[in-house]
Amino acid sequence: MRDMAASYVAAGRSGALDRAAASLEALLSPCRLCPRSCGVRRSNGQRGKCRLAGEILVASAGPHFGEEQPLTGSGGSGTIFFSSCNLACVFCQNHEISHFRAGDDVTPDQLADIMMRLQRQGCHNINLVTPTHVVHGILKALSRAAGRGLTVPLVYNCGGYESVETLELLEGIVDIYMPDIKYGSNEEALRYSGVPDYWARVQEAVREMHRQVGDLQLDSREIAARGLLIRHLVMPGGLAGTGRVLDFIASRVSSGSYVNLMEQYRPCFKARLIPELSRPVTRNEYLECVNLARSLGLTRGLPLEG
Repeated sequence: MRDMAASYVAAGRSGALDRAAASLEALLSPCRLCPRSCGVRRSNGQRGKCRLAGEILVASAGPHFGEEQPLTGSGGSGTIFFSSCNLACVFCQNHEISHFRAGDDVTPDQLADIMMRLQRQGCHNINLVTPTHVVHGILKALSRAAGRGLTVPLVYNCGGYESVETLELLEGIVDIYMPDIKYGSNEEALRYSGVPDYWARVQEAVREMHRQVGDLQLDSREIAARGLLIRHLVMPGGLAGTGRVLDFIASRVSSGSYVNLMEQYRPCFKARLIPELSRPVTRNEYLECVNLARSLGLTRGLPLEG
């Protein structure tokens, strides 16, 4: 793929970016930014299920070299970690941020400054980590940053529990969608992440993401420029429903999907007290999932050996 400016650059020039930001602001009160549709008036200071009102909290920002190679390249992925979350995962490794809202309150102008700093540092993209509940503010900041010369691709790095209504407003703005498909069943999602309809909603969301941006495309430097990059964390005892997740990706999204099957599950936060979650994934459990993915024709993103 030839190198090109990020999608939001044209959206900023046409006014579409500001219109999308206004539409997302309207979804904030009563809030229906995500499938929880908790209905509180976050613009008026009420806190939603995400534990935030209308503010934007940033926990940290900087070049990250631990992401997938197409994102990190040589300059790193410009990650911005947003505090709080629309999920409530009992095994969250970032629970200080996601559950307890550790972070600093920033204005859209300050967030735009962060984006510009990451680009100046040589990051290949702006990687929005857990953006769902603050996407209204992110687009305000993005509009300002685009006007100041931001051009690197925008990565929407989320937990997969997304509203199609919200995603449709991001069409032509987000370059790379990176959902983490956490579960292949609603039962486990309710038990471990506190949402009753995860599997239904994540399927809708990922298909909408793929409709917008297609399979992952790399530029002339082998850096991600546009498309869908899917993550899935393998959990002990098959609790994540990996087989069902992989079958969905291969049969209903695309066999050309880039899939990062993650092996790094460890019992964090409350998981240490839950027997079935209290151990790491074994190497054999992980390799079974890799082999299953290959048998379904999913090869992009998988380890070369194993």
